[in-house]
Amino acid sequence: MNDTFSKIAEAIQGARHIAIACHVRPDGDAIGSIVGTALSLQLSGKKVTVLSEDGVPANLTFLPSSNIVQTSIAEPLDIDVAIALDNATKERLGERTNIALSAAPLLINIDHHVTNPSYGNLNYIDTLSPATGQIIYEFLTHQGFELNDAVRQNLFVAISTDTGSFQYSCTTSTTHRIVAEMMDSGLDTAELAKKIYQTHPFRRTELLRVLLNEMKFTADRSIASWALTLATQNKIGVEAGDTEGLIDALRTIEGVTAAVIFEETADGKIRVSARSKDHRLNVSKICAEFGGGGHAMAAGAKLCGPVADAESRFLESLKNELKRIG
Repeated sequence: MNDTFSKIAEAIQGARHIAIACHVRPDGDAIGSIVGTALSLQLSGKKVTVLSEDGVPANLTFLPSSNIVQTSIAEPLDIDVAIALDNATKERLGERTNIALSAAPLLINIDHHVTNPSYGNLNYIDTLSPATGQIIYEFLTHQGFELNDAVRQNLFVAISTDTGSFQYSCTTSTTHRIVAEMMDSGLDTAELAKKIYQTHPFRRTELLRVLLNEMKFTADRSIASWALTLATQNKIGVEAGDTEGLIDALRTIEGVTAAVIFEETADGKIRVSARSKDHRLNVSKICAEFGGGGHAMAAGAKLCGPVADAESRFLESLKNELKRIG
């Protein structure tokens, strides 16, 4: 059972110092949600500390006030309320962030991942919402918190990126109405879309070139996959955020039902990102077999290396699931 918006708002309004955090390796929904929420609460006179274990990806630093995000706090903060946004499990906040939030007498958990076990003292989990940013917009407006252009920019980016620029099936009529409200308030969505989708560094183009040269097809070309090795990352000089959206180059190929990227990390683990184009193929279920999770049509996991072994194990499970659904 979810707690009500009013109960969550009451806890926030009674707090002096609030910390807001998101998951490790944050995406647009994570950063847009924590920064947008923080800016709105600051307009209400709250002291707010914003945390992201891995900072702000390079492709999102254009967001207004993204520089308020801190990474280095590794001691308990003197806070009244902690808020975890777009974060499926408490562990996904990261080790340093969990230490920073450990003294909070109250943890609020707002998210849209189906695998979220409601780990907060107060929880609002809407698995039908396409983005945590959409939940935050609804919460702030329904509870009378102030929004300015900077808040709207952050929440628009949160919503736009997690809906695949409003292409994914999770996008609802409510999503479009919210964006219309933002536009009616003066938000320049065209300029934001240009910054999100039309302003990539050249190294990302180099990554795309490697992907197109190295991508593989299995299961009668219904699965497209690519392994991003550490050697490639080091050669190109990859930065956080550079791989965002690259999986769409695989997903959008005609005849492909599932797309997967295997990313080798410095600790020897293999980070898996999976996407489905068929509602019958639940990639979250497959990722859960390897300790991961996410959404039915967009999920991830982390496997032990080497990368060839991780590919083989994950793709075998994916192929079996494709056979099962026919």
